[in-house]
Parts: sequence; C-alpha cells; structure tokens
Amino acid sequence: MTADLSGTSFAALHRPGEPLLLPNAWDHASAAALAARGFPAIATSSLAVAAAVGLPDGAAATREHTVRLALTLGSEPYHLSVDAEGGFSDDPAEVARLATELWAVGVAGLNLEDGLGASDLLAAKIHAVKAAVPGMFVNARTDTYWSGDGDEQDTLRRLDAYQQAGADGVFVPGLTDPARIAGLVRRLGVPLNLLHSPAGPTVPRLAELGVARISLGSLLYRRALGAALDAMDDIAAGRTPGGTTPSYDEVCALERRVSVSRSANSTG
Repeated sequence: MTADLSGTSFAALHRPGEPLLLPNAWDHASAAALAARGFPAIATSSLAVAAAVGLPDGAAATREHTVRLALTLGSEPYHLSVDAEGGFSDDPAEVARLATELWAVGVAGLNLEDGLGASDLLAAKIHAVKAAVPGMFVNARTDTYWSGDGDEQDTLRRLDAYQQAGADGVFVPGLTDPARIAGLVRRLGVPLNLLHSPAGPTVPRLAELGVARISLGSLLYRRALGAALDAMDDIAAGRTPGGTTPSYDEVCALERRVSVSRSANSTG
C-alpha cells in the first residue's frame, strides 16, 4: 500500500483525537518503505542525519546534510516534514532562507526547537519563516520537558509566544503526564504534537487526550541500529536472526517505485 494523499494538506492531517502518526526516516530507503506501508507523511530525524555523517546532533552542524536529504525526499508522493533543530542559525532571516529553500524542493513542514534558549529568538524565527513561506507548516518545539525540569508555567509562556508568532503547531517532547497533556490541549489554539515514548501513554490514549500529532523522533533509527547489532550477535553465536528482513529485491523495488514517481513528477 502506498500513501494516498488525495489532496489532503499536511496541516489537515493534524486532527485532535485522530492524530497524525509521523514516522521519522533517515534516508531514501527508510522513507520509501514507510510510505509504502501507507503513512501519508514522513519526517526526518536530526539525530539520524547527524549520526549518519558522524556529526553532533543539536549543534547546527548538519544544515547541508539536512537540505540534501530534503532534496532527495521532497518530490516523493508523501508529505515531508524536516527536523531543522533551531534552524541552523540564530539569524531569523537565515532561517527564513532555509525554509524557502526547503519549500522549493517540496517540503511541507518544518520543525524548529528552542533548546531552552530565549523564547523570543525562536518566536522571531517562526515569524520570519511564516512571512517568507506562509504555506510552510511550522511546528514549534519547546524543550522544557525534554532537557528541562518540566516547568509548567515556562512551558505555557513559551508556547504562547510561539503561537503568537505564527506557529501552526507546537511540540512538547518528554511530556507524558495525561493530566498535563489534556490541560495543554484545552489551552492551546493550535495542534499539539508529542513524542511517542514506549514508557508513556499509548497512541490510542494520546488520541483520547486530544493530541493531534505523534512523532517517533529517532526511535526507528535507533531500533534499526539495535536490530543490526542483535543480528550480528545471533550470527556470531550460530543463531538465525529474528525480526523482519526485507529481501534484496524488495529493497530494489523501493528504488524503482521512487524513480518512477520522480519521473512522473518531472514530466507531469
């Protein structure tokens, strides 16, 4: 099954109570395989992009690599959202130029994070992006729970600033408390995005709470690395590796499907 967008905008996929389950890919094959399973939107993972080239995550070091991946994926038959850390710059105008560049290659969404820095800086970046590319879905992430102490008032203050700056959605990774999630949903004027946690509420429970988007972050990439290590341990011990293993032909077929779609896009 391939993703069927049927004219649905990326923004329209964010439905409270019926959330967009957004898997994060790290290369052409992983994105194509996920789209073939029927996911209408795919995101990139900043950790995976950084790790693939041996650079640190969250250090504004992977702008070139992120744009290159977006160029590879942006013309494919699914909505693409790009994790751009803090926009790879403290200059709002430069972040707006990045958004314009990504929009031109087919990117529908942009994830920008505050890293617990000044909220007015991220707000300025959001404002600049929306002024330059009004159609770009800007998902504003605050790290108050991810790398902070989960201060509720600071979270609300930051999210208010990002909404006022024009954010189309807000992302609070690390938030897992159902009561606080429900409270945020009631207070926000834009869709709430949370990060799936194996130890947190399930996808059905998050839907009940009114969450509109559930991201997988780097989980799939880390699971893939773990599966490779487990397979090597099994092989070394004389065991047959378990789990799903796509065949050589199945992987090649992903490339053929994408090549066909790319050709159609270039001639249509």
